[in-house]
Amino acid sequence: MENLIQPWPWYVAGPIIGLMVPALLILGNKSFGISSSLRHICASCAPSNIPFFQYDWKKEIWNLLFVSGIFIGGFIAGHFLNDTEPIQIHENLKSELASYGITNYNSLIPKELFNWGNLLSWKGLILMVVGGFLVGFGTRYAGGCTSGHAIMGLSNLQWPSLVATISFMIGGFIMSNFILPFILQL
Repeated sequence: MENLIQPWPWYVAGPIIGLMVPALLILGNKSFGISSSLRHICASCAPSNIPFFQYDWKKEIWNLLFVSGIFIGGFIAGHFLNDTEPIQIHENLKSELASYGITNYNSLIPKELFNWGNLLSWKGLILMVVGGFLVGFGTRYAGGCTSGHAIMGLSNLQWPSLVATISFMIGGFIMSNFILPFILQL
């Protein structure tokens, strides 16, 4: 039972994710991506007079089922496969995180940052609401999310996906090394 609660190693999880690309292409000429699911949900609920949502979203129902499976899998993993051991973090990173007030390593997300009480603070508002808006805007502006570009697009040798993936990496580096430490000091 102990092995079930450990994360899958990269050499198992990586090929499984990688095999999703040819499987989707071969089995149904489908593209892997998550962000398009929000468009499909909105198209199913929005009035048909909005041009962006005027398409046959029912052909993409498989994508909504796929995303539902991600949520269900996350729920199962989070509630039934909890590990009682703290997350293993390098000592240098522990010192840096302690300087930001993060000392609890009992879950994958820091409870000091991501909790309902923190949402009503300036730090929480910036991290969760403004950050969520920027991720959504960036996804729409880039024409897809990290999984769509970095997994599907790069596998198909698409130049825009290479540019988007490089931009995601640069943005993540800038955020984690320069902007986030500033926000955490608020």
